[in-house]
Amino acid sequence: MKTQTTNLGVKGRLKLFFTFFDSRFEDLKKDNWKSIVYRDLSAGLIVALTAIPMAMGFAMAMGLRPEQGIIAGALACIVGRTFGGSKYQVYGPTAAFIPLIASLMLKYGETNGGNAAQAHGFLVLVSIIAGIVLIILGIAGMGKFAKLVPNSIIVGFTVGIAFAIALTNLEDILGIEDFNEILGQDEDLKGGLIHNIYLAFGNLDKINLWSVFIGLLTFFMTRLLLKVSIFIPAPLIAIATATFLSQTLLNDKGLILVKDLYGSIPNDFFVFTGPLLPHVNFSVVMDIFYYVFAIVFVSGVESILCSSMADKLAKNKGTLFNPDKEFFGQGLVQIITPLVNGFPCTGALARTATSIKAGAVTPLAGYFKGVLKIALAFYVAPFLESVPMACIGGILLWVASNMIKPSEIKEIKAEGKFETSIMLYTAIMVPLTDFLTGVLSALIIYFLVTKLFFKKASKSNH
Repeated sequence: MKTQTTNLGVKGRLKLFFTFFDSRFEDLKKDNWKSIVYRDLSAGLIVALTAIPMAMGFAMAMGLRPEQGIIAGALACIVGRTFGGSKYQVYGPTAAFIPLIASLMLKYGETNGGNAAQAHGFLVLVSIIAGIVLIILGIAGMGKFAKLVPNSIIVGFTVGIAFAIALTNLEDILGIEDFNEILGQDEDLKGGLIHNIYLAFGNLDKINLWSVFIGLLTFFMTRLLLKVSIFIPAPLIAIATATFLSQTLLNDKGLILVKDLYGSIPNDFFVFTGPLLPHVNFSVVMDIFYYVFAIVFVSGVESILCSSMADKLAKNKGTLFNPDKEFFGQGLVQIITPLVNGFPCTGALARTATSIKAGAVTPLAGYFKGVLKIALAFYVAPFLESVPMACIGGILLWVASNMIKPSEIKEIKAEGKFETSIMLYTAIMVPLTDFLTGVLSALIIYFLVTKLFFKKASKSNH
C-alpha cells in the first residue's frame, strides 16, 4: 500500500499540492478508462441528486438563501477535488457548520441592526482568513496533528451538533413561520437551543399538523428508500412527493413554502460576494478569532476524519490520503467558495460514503457531482421554490439522525468511563453553550486529565 509522503520539505509539498493529475488518479488507465469514467459519472449523478435538497436545507438552517447551498456544494467539490488530498472525498456543506454559521448570520444580520449581505460579507472575511491558516498549516506539514483530537470528543461533538440541528429547526416541521408575529415580541426561533425549545413547547397551539405530517413523511421516506438501495436519490424523491402533495391535496392547509420566506430562487448561481469588515471594536476582533478558529478546527478535523473513513470504506490498496495536501485543499475551498456567494464547506461523510458505494473510483466523481449539481439545479430552480419548509425540516432531521451512530458510541464506552464521560460532556456542552466553549473545554479537560492525572497515577503505581 502506497502513501503520499508527508516527509517532504516546503518546496516538495508545494510541488505536490499543485500537481493536479497526481497519484489520486492512479486507477484511471488506458485499458479501463471507459469503465472508470462511467462509474465515476454514475456516482457523481447519484450524489448530485441527493445533495441538492440537502445543500438547500443546510443553507437555510444557517440563515442563508437556498441557492447559496447549491453553489457552495458544487464549487467546493470542484475545488476540493482539484487540490485536496483524498481520492474519494466529496466536499460540500456539512452539518457541523450549521450552528456556527447560523450564530454568525444571526449576530451580524438583521436581528442586530445589520442585513444578510453584511453578515455574509463578514462570513466571507473570516472564511478567507481561516483558509489562509489552513494553507499555511498544510505547507508546514501540520495535517497529521488533526488526528490527535480524541475520538471521544469527535463523537461527542457530532452527537451534540445532531441534537442542535434537530431542535433548532423545529420551526420548519412545526409549520410556524414567524414567532415575532405570533408572540408580538422581538424574538426569533433561531435564537438558541434553550430559547427554541421554550418557544416551541410554549406555543403548541400554533403548530400546523399538516406541516408536521409533511416533515415526518419526508424523514421516513428518505430513511426507507435508502434502506432499499443506496442508488436511490432518496431525499430528492421524498421532497418531490411531499411537494406534489402540498400543491394538490394539501394546497389549502397553510403550508409554508420556500418562496414564502425567500421569494424566487434565481439560477444565476455565480455571483461574486466580497469580504466585509464591520466597524472594528473588541467584540468584532474576538469574533474574528472565534470564527476563524472554529472554521479551521471543523475543516481540519472533519476532512481528515472523512478522508480516513473513505480509504477504509473503499478498501483503498493504492495511494492513501495526504493530510497536508488535504489541509491545503481545504484552505482553497474556504477562500474560493464563499467569494462566489457560498460559505465554508468541508468533507461530507455521508455523501462521500454514498459516492464510494455508488462506485466512485477517482476524483472525477467529484467533478461530475459538482457540474451535474449546477446543471440540474439550473433547470429545477423554479420548482425548488415550491418545496414546503417542512420538507427541509424533515431532511435536516434525517441528517441529524444519521450523525448519531450507536456503533461509535459503543466503541467509546468500551474505552472506559473517562472517555465516555468526555463524550457525554462534549455532546451536552456543544448545544448548550457554543462550539468553542464545548469543544475547547473538552480538549483542555481531556489533556489535563490524561497528561497530568493519569501520568501521576501511573508513576505512583510504579
